[in-house]
Amino acid sequence: MNRTEEQEEVVSMKDVYKTFGDHDVLKGANVRLYKSENLVILGKSGTGKSVLIKCLVALIPIDKGSLSIFGKEISPNNEKDVDKVRRRIGFLFQSAALYDSMSVRENLEFPLRRLEPGISKGDLNSRVEEALENVGLGQAIDKMPSELSGGMRKRVGLARTIILKPDIILYDEPTTGLDTITSREISNLIIQIQEKFKTSSIIITHDMECAKMTSNRVVVLNDGKEIAEGTYEDLPNSENELVKSFFMSSTK
Repeated sequence: MNRTEEQEEVVSMKDVYKTFGDHDVLKGANVRLYKSENLVILGKSGTGKSVLIKCLVALIPIDKGSLSIFGKEISPNNEKDVDKVRRRIGFLFQSAALYDSMSVRENLEFPLRRLEPGISKGDLNSRVEEALENVGLGQAIDKMPSELSGGMRKRVGLARTIILKPDIILYDEPTTGLDTITSREISNLIIQIQEKFKTSSIIITHDMECAKMTSNRVVVLNDGKEIAEGTYEDLPNSENELVKSFFMSSTK
C-alpha cells in the first residue's frame, strides 16, 4: 500500500513527553498512523516504544504534547472519550495474555460478553468460530492454553483481538520467542488481517524480517523521539549510522 496525500490520518502524536520520576522516556515524540497502514516502530530497548503505544491507548497519561485518534483530541481526564476510543483499538500483547484457566473458546467469548452483554448464544458461537478460522485455528476451539504452542497462543491472542473488529491494532513484539518459520507465519497473518479488515496497525518489533514483511512505513525511535521515517527499502540508505545499523544484518 502506498500512502497518498489524501489518506486519512487515524493517529497523530505531536511533541509527546512522558517522564517516570527522574527518567525521561518520551522526549517530544511525533508519530502518525494512516488508515489501512501497517507502521513498524524500531528502536533499541529502553527507547520508549512500549510506553508510546501504552500512551496511545491512555493506559499511561502523557505529560505534555497532544494525542489525537480518529481526529479527536484525547485527554486522560475525559474517561468517556477514552473508553470510546479503546473500544476501537485492539492490543496484541507480547505474551498473548490468555487466561490459562479458560479454554480457547472461553478466552474469545470473554471480551464479547463484557462489551456486548446482550449478545445471543448463536452470535457468540459464530463470532468465536469466525475469529478462529481467520487465524487458522478452528480446530483448537476447545483446547486449553497449556495445550498450545507459542505460535498457536499468539494466533489465539490475535483472534481475541480481531473478534471485536477494531479499527486499529497495536502489536507489541508479535514474533518474540518464536522460531523463524512460526515468526514468518505470524507476520503473514498480520498482513492478511490488514488486507481483510482494512485495519491500521502499529507494530513494535526487534524482528527485522517481520518489519520487512509487514511494514508500509517504518519509524525509528531513539532517546525518546523519532530519528528517521520511511519505507523499509529506503531507510538502509540513511545517513544516520544508528538507523543504518538496524538494517545491516538484514540486508547482507
